[in-house]
Amino acid sequence: MNVLLTGASGYIGLRLLPALLEAGHTVYTMVRDRRRFPVDEFSKSGEQLQIIEGDLLQPDGLPRLPVEIDAAYYLVHSMGGAGDFAVQEQEAARNFVGWMDASGCRRVIYLGGLGGGSDKLSKHLESRRGVEEVLKSGRAAVTVLRASIIVGSGSASFEIVRDLAEKLPVMICPRWVNTRCQPIAIRSVIGYLTGILAVPETENATFDIGGPQVLRYRDLLSGYAKVRGLKRHFVPVPFLSPRLSSWWLYLMTSTRFGLAQALVDSMKHETVCGEHRIRDLVEVDLCSYEEAVDLALSRIAQNRVPSTWFNSLVGGSLDPRFIDAIRVPEHGVYADRQKVPLTTGEDEVKRAVWSLGGENGWPSMNWAWELRGWMSRLTGGIGTRRGRRHPSELRAGDALDFWRVVLSDPVAGRLILYAEMKLPGEGWLDFRISEGELVQTATFRPQGLLGRLYWFAVLPAHWILFPQMAKRLAAGKLR
Repeated sequence: MNVLLTGASGYIGLRLLPALLEAGHTVYTMVRDRRRFPVDEFSKSGEQLQIIEGDLLQPDGLPRLPVEIDAAYYLVHSMGGAGDFAVQEQEAARNFVGWMDASGCRRVIYLGGLGGGSDKLSKHLESRRGVEEVLKSGRAAVTVLRASIIVGSGSASFEIVRDLAEKLPVMICPRWVNTRCQPIAIRSVIGYLTGILAVPETENATFDIGGPQVLRYRDLLSGYAKVRGLKRHFVPVPFLSPRLSSWWLYLMTSTRFGLAQALVDSMKHETVCGEHRIRDLVEVDLCSYEEAVDLALSRIAQNRVPSTWFNSLVGGSLDPRFIDAIRVPEHGVYADRQKVPLTTGEDEVKRAVWSLGGENGWPSMNWAWELRGWMSRLTGGIGTRRGRRHPSELRAGDALDFWRVVLSDPVAGRLILYAEMKLPGEGWLDFRISEGELVQTATFRPQGLLGRLYWFAVLPAHWILFPQMAKRLAAGKLR
C-alpha cells in the first residue's frame, strides 16, 4: 500500500514507521522540517520511504502527493502546548481533510484517547473528540482507535510514572490516583495500527483498545516499583486540588507544567474500554501491565523501535535497515559518552572491539575489570569466569566475561553489551563505528539511592578508564 504518515517525528510515529516499512508498505512521511527528522536512521529504506515537508497549519504550502494514497495516519496531537491547542488541533484537522479530499485518499486512521463516558470531558479529551468529528467530515473512510495510558519508554504518561516511582520512596497520593484506567503496551498499539490496514471491516468504525487489566493510577506506580524491585509507600491526601497536583507533578518529574496540567485534568476521568470488538478483528498480543513495564525497561530500551522486534533482536534476525535505530535507555540514566576519530582502518577497529574481554583482556585498566569481576563473585555474581566463546567473534546471546551480547553486527559497526554482574541497577556498553569515528557509550540506570551512590563512587575511575579505552580501540589496540 501507499501510506501517508503524519506526525512521523512524534513518539507514536517514530515507532509506527519502521513497522510499516517492515510490512512492505511504501510510506510517505510528512514532517514540517526535514532537518529535524532522523533521516540517517532510515537511510537503508531506499525508495520505500519518501519524506515530504508540509505544515498542516499552513494549508497553502501543503505539497501535492505524487501517488494515490491508500491509507493516511493522522497522528498530529498537542497536549499542554503554548496557546489554545484545541483551536490549533481543529484547524490542523480541517486542513488535513481538505488535503486528503483533494488527493483522493481512501482511508484515514486516527489514534485518539479513551475516557469521558457520561462525565464532562477534560479539555484534552474534548479536543481529541473534536478532531475525530472533523476527520469524519471528509470523503475518506475513517478508523478511530481510542487508547488509555500507553506503556512504553518515552511516552509522556509512562515517563511520569517512572519519575515518581524512581524518585519517591513515600508518595503523596491525591484522589485521582484511584481513578481506573486500562493501560496498553506500545507494541500492542503499533500492532493494532498496522493490523487494521488488512481488515476492511475496521473502516468507518471506532474501537476502544486497551490491555488485559483495569487498574488504578496508584497500581501503575506500585506495579512499576514491583518490576524494579523498589519498596514504595503511598500516603493518600484529600486536599490536593488539580492545580496543586499539576504543580506537584511538575516539581517531582521532568514534565512541563502545561503537560502536567493536561494530564491531571484527564486523570479525573476513567479511561476503560467500553467494548472489545477489535480483538475479534485484529489479532494482537496483549501483555499485562507489569510485562509491559518490563519490556519498556528491557535490556534494549527500544526507543523509536517497535517492541515487537525485541525477540527477533536477540535471535539475530533483526532487519539490517533498522540496526541504526536501536538505542539503549536514554531516560533516568547516567551515561559516559566518548567520541574518538579512528586513527587506523575501520576493519582494525572492529577487530579490536569484537575481541574485547576473555583472554584478550580490556584496553584500559584491565586490573580494574578483573577486580570488578571478583567483587561480583564475592557478592554471589558471575564474575569474569565465563570468558568468551571465540577470541574474535561475537553473536547475540554470547556471554562475554560479566556481560551478555545483545546486539552484534560488525557490518553495521554496532555492538551492544548488557551487564550481568551484581549491580544496584542496570548497565550497558554500546559501540558504534561509522564515518571515521568510534562512539563508545557506557550507560547505567540506577536502582534507588544505592544505585546513585554506586555511580558517583566509581565515577573517578570512569574518568580515566573510558577515555583511554575509546582511544586505544580507535587505534585498533586491545592492550
